[in-house]
Amino acid sequence: MAITTSDVALDVVPLSGRIGAEIRGLDLHHPFDADTLAAVRATWLRHRVVFFPDANLTPAEHVAFARQFGDLTPAHPVIPGITGFPEVFEIDYQKTAKLAATYGKVSERTEGGRGIDWHTDVTFVERPPTGSILNAIVIPPYGGDTMWSNQVAAYEALSAPLRGWLDGLTAVHDGSAAFGPALKQRKEGVWEGEVYTALDPVEHPVIRTHPETGERSLFVNPGFTSHIKGLRRDESAHLLQYLYAHSTKPEFVVRYHWHAGTIGFWDNRATQHSVIADYGDQDRIIHRVTLHGDKPV
Repeated sequence: MAITTSDVALDVVPLSGRIGAEIRGLDLHHPFDADTLAAVRATWLRHRVVFFPDANLTPAEHVAFARQFGDLTPAHPVIPGITGFPEVFEIDYQKTAKLAATYGKVSERTEGGRGIDWHTDVTFVERPPTGSILNAIVIPPYGGDTMWSNQVAAYEALSAPLRGWLDGLTAVHDGSAAFGPALKQRKEGVWEGEVYTALDPVEHPVIRTHPETGERSLFVNPGFTSHIKGLRRDESAHLLQYLYAHSTKPEFVVRYHWHAGTIGFWDNRATQHSVIADYGDQDRIIHRVTLHGDKPV
């Protein structure tokens, strides 16, 4: 499929009917011209997550590529970036004990911290990232895939009465269970220039409006959403469990097998993702940078 903006035609290969595409043939080592950048952004917005095979970027090139799409956040609200690159969050899945204690909520469906259950990145802050850009550093020859789910498609598939009710609800997001121990050990964290010593819960709408496309999407996730405000705990728990199951149905999902050197770029405002813990004791190391976001409305 060719996506054309002005005189730019990208080589775009969709990966499923509702989410995911590869963009092939672009050189990511140098800045895009304005038309190419606009075409890539349009493709990203359309497909929610895009991949650039064989990019093979250094950390400096990774950061430079990401800056074309917006301002960068620190690596993580709690975990510092790699040496020399405070924007780059390294996740080494060999360090399973540290991962389980400090990154994401590891559920009964994962294996010792070597996978991550469904979540949207850093929704436990007032302004979650706009997008995440991942650089595959060390990838096992089999297993270790990542899945993404289209939360716009999931919202649109709900019945009109249920959509109408959800539109007025607010959810509480809390990162303390996942990252509280790491913050306690580090004493303080930094996010968007603010220094803090505790991860206070924040509130976001259950349904958010995308600031660029105007589309509405589900914005709750099992990684960081604790409950829905105003409902009894049992009501909240049952509703969230339904929404989690609905929002990750196979028809809304793409599954991608990484190769070292691939860049993946997803819209954090309209997706959830999950790492599959099916690669045994093989090494899996990734680098991630995130784009400054806005307050969900």
